[in-house]
Amino acid sequence: MMMRTALCTITIGILLFSCMTDELHGKGIKVEQLPTIFDDGTYIPEQITWKTWEDTSEIIPRGSSFEVVDYETGLYFQVQRRAGSRHADVQPLTKVDTSIMKAIYDGKWSWKRRAIFIRKGTHLIPASMHGMPHGAGALANNFPGHFCIHLPKSTTHRSSKEDPSHQLMIMKASDRLDDYIEHASSEQMANVFMLAVNQEDDSIIQKTIESSAHNALLENLFFIFPDRPFSKVDHKDFHLAEFPVEITVSTGKGLEKRKAMLTVERTSLTGRWYVNLESLFQED
Repeated sequence: MMMRTALCTITIGILLFSCMTDELHGKGIKVEQLPTIFDDGTYIPEQITWKTWEDTSEIIPRGSSFEVVDYETGLYFQVQRRAGSRHADVQPLTKVDTSIMKAIYDGKWSWKRRAIFIRKGTHLIPASMHGMPHGAGALANNFPGHFCIHLPKSTTHRSSKEDPSHQLMIMKASDRLDDYIEHASSEQMANVFMLAVNQEDDSIIQKTIESSAHNALLENLFFIFPDRPFSKVDHKDFHLAEFPVEITVSTGKGLEKRKAMLTVERTSLTGRWYVNLESLFQED
């Protein structure tokens, strides 16, 4: 599993970021202390409000500004909603906001989804964003385009379907993920593991495997995709389910695609499912 390299060191408490001596991703913009949501005494668990896209769209109408708060670090930055009818198309408000956003993504723009909160007034709403500039942009902010924010029941503009990776991150931000995993079906567990691997989210991956003893295997796993839809796989064993997949792994010769079997198991009819990590790497 490809691990991100931290550019800054988080100091407990006010979360000071000790930035590198060079400029911090902002074309001359230097940020010595990045702002976190904890600086103003915000106590997150008491303020989280689960809201759908339809409800949230009224709170952040087009042209409005609000804060995006990163779930993992507490870092936040200002954005403006520019467009989007099925999800929010937004831009960082200023060059400094762009710098903070890029710091959250370790200095590299990425399509990877991250769990976030939308903070507007008294609202703290679980959501998900990616970190890749695309399309049009109109603000003088060093951000070449816009990025997307998804909420429950929001969809992509092209497919009119929910994005599963965004919905997974929304559950993470809302602290509903543990309960979902605890009661997940074999198919749902396989999907959570696959999405977490593709999004490089180790915290979610660890919730799907029974032991961290095999974490070294994850270092070589980059992507995993279903060989055919998981919903079309027939299972007759109540304790074991196998899903044919294609994985991309790192070898001594570079990246290699392989056919594999994603196996999930449980010890009883009422027990929860776990991913058998070793079976994924077994070769015929």
